[in-house]
Amino acid sequence: MSYTAKLAELGITLPKAAAPVASYVPVVVSGGMAYVSGQLPFVDGVVVTGRLGDDVSVEDGKAAARACGLMIVAQLQAAGLLDQVERVVKLGAFINCTADFTQQPEVANGASDLMEQIFGGAGQHARAAVGVPALPRGAAVEVDAIVALKA
Repeated sequence: MSYTAKLAELGITLPKAAAPVASYVPVVVSGGMAYVSGQLPFVDGVVVTGRLGDDVSVEDGKAAARACGLMIVAQLQAAGLLDQVERVVKLGAFINCTADFTQQPEVANGASDLMEQIFGGAGQHARAAVGVPALPRGAAVEVDAIVALKA
């Protein structure tokens, strides 16, 4: 089954792939790998903002990370690469949080769980989940990805 068909089976509608907000491209392919630039959590065209440990709950942060994951998949689809995915190799999750917030892994699971839901075993990946003091546009979460492509 193609991943496009898998999305339909799961009832997942991808958001429109976001245009870059600065001097970069959304996806670069090199050496059989797709490098997806950091994606912000867009829900209904609006960035989810706020800070974990302050005005964003862990559950809302996890939902924001899932929204970032949907944007990663949308970027792969927009680049014509979705059905070429061999494996999600690594995600980098950046969590806008207070200095004493320590639940970054739980928040990042929103994107990680989505990758496994869509790609099955090929969606299991290495990951970094780090807390940061600020993100572009005040976003609560940002996630980037490295994806291996079929030859």
